[in-house]
Amino acid sequence: MIPGDFDYHLFGTHVRFGDGVANAVGDELRARGLQRPVILTQDRIASAPRHAALLRSLDGMAVLQRAGIPPHSSVSLIETMAPEVAAFRPDCLIAVGGGSVADTAKALALLLAEGGCLADHVTVFRPPATVEIPRRIKPKLPIIAVPTTASGAETTSSFGVRDGERDKRMFWNRQVSAAAILIDPLLSQDVPLATMRYTAMNGIAHCLESLYSKGRSIVSDGMAMQGLALFSQALGPPLPEEATQRRLILAAAHVSGMALAMARSCLHHAICHVVGARLDLPHGLVNTVILPHAVRFNEAAAAPLLADALECVNRRVARQAGGDAARRYDSLSSWLEQTADALRLPRRLRDVGVPEEALPDIAEHVMTERGLALNPRPVASASEVLAILRQAF
Repeated sequence: MIPGDFDYHLFGTHVRFGDGVANAVGDELRARGLQRPVILTQDRIASAPRHAALLRSLDGMAVLQRAGIPPHSSVSLIETMAPEVAAFRPDCLIAVGGGSVADTAKALALLLAEGGCLADHVTVFRPPATVEIPRRIKPKLPIIAVPTTASGAETTSSFGVRDGERDKRMFWNRQVSAAAILIDPLLSQDVPLATMRYTAMNGIAHCLESLYSKGRSIVSDGMAMQGLALFSQALGPPLPEEATQRRLILAAAHVSGMALAMARSCLHHAICHVVGARLDLPHGLVNTVILPHAVRFNEAAAAPLLADALECVNRRVARQAGGDAARRYDSLSSWLEQTADALRLPRRLRDVGVPEEALPDIAEHVMTERGLALNPRPVASASEVLAILRQAF
């Protein structure tokens, strides 16, 4: 089933999904009495014709636009930008783009409200399972999110920003979740289809980690299962035509992001944060390579929690294959590997530019990541992470 348009409010957030809804961003601001937005985006998006149409919806407002948001964002960029943005006296932030743009908006909202530097507000992980989140309660600027990929970052209160040492610093604050989310499949047409597909693998990771995270619940389970069903339909086989595929991916990304916001991430995302930030690789691409191996590490410990997910995938595959029950996977990790092969996505760290000599350093840095706290199988040492990296290499 192809998801239709939807429009709903949940806990103060307004969500709209449908072709052309990005052009209603001005209406969203006017409904909230907002008129001084700062727009954050990437250069590719800023130069696209559909972005110009979005800007026209803001006619009559004072607008400050900042393009050039880099992958994984940047502590120095945000701290340099903050005084200029503060001088503009904005009443909201608009994030147009992928996960790095959404995370930049959250970091900027936090810094403008709380002052200091970003390091003052970072989340600290103390092994084996202690996560310390600073209490930061000053009012934050509302964020209007217009996502263009399947990152799902716009749905969460968590965000990561790369520092000068190429470490991804992680943060969490309940006040930086988006006040409005406008998901426009037409806007995603400015994003290469291959990028949509590997960010979809990131969305699948959200579903699977939500299902076995120690923070899971029956609510996050429901979202994760819905997201998984939509992703398996989007990524075939057989593959739907492109417009339908983009629509399915974006709808799936939304519900998978909500699942992750509730349940929180585990070992897989911990590894991907380190690999991506230290080697300047796209988060979704790293997800594609690491996910089968991280899931395989957890499959035995989380077998009861993943059984329904595997059955969901197999039912969907059989239905799309015309009822061919012979097309069944014996594990989610094998489904992930075969899906990546079918989509011609990279399967090995070596294929995306990770040198073998970097693996021990990556493994050591993963042991400082907060995602380990909620993983269903304890991660006792960097040697276990290194074994996963070597399997993926």
